[in-house]
Amino acid sequence: MSLILLARIVAPHGVKGQVKIKSLSDNLTRYRSMQTADGRVFDFVRLIPAKDHFIATLKGVTDRNQSELLKNTDLYVARENLPVAQEPYLADLIGRSVVHNGVTLGAITGFQNFGAGELMELDDGALIPVRFVEAMGEIVTVALPDGFLDKD
Repeated sequence: MSLILLARIVAPHGVKGQVKIKSLSDNLTRYRSMQTADGRVFDFVRLIPAKDHFIATLKGVTDRNQSELLKNTDLYVARENLPVAQEPYLADLIGRSVVHNGVTLGAITGFQNFGAGELMELDDGALIPVRFVEAMGEIVTVALPDGFLDKD
């Protein structure tokens, strides 16, 4: 079973065990439960949208001490439980070659997000903002601004 990262518990919220969740998906509310990479399952009792996150009440998490232990916990959904997408999910692009102006830059090894948007990580360690992706197929084509690849 392939797991897709969709959210991260970023902090406790209040004293009754609620948590703040940062969504990496466009519609987190479609899921009733999510799991961790090690197989723990968290059922949502309540999920309330906030400005840039969600406030969640998780089944079995009843106080702040429990919610503090969950900080930085990644939450996944099984690939087969995701809706059919019009475009590939980012996870589907891992391993594909990235090309700019006919030159292969490398293969995608993963994605990073430090708060300013998704970055593709290539096998040489280079990071390319996903916003520069022009086409996604078996080969990912990027349109980078002049000088982006300069080593200066």
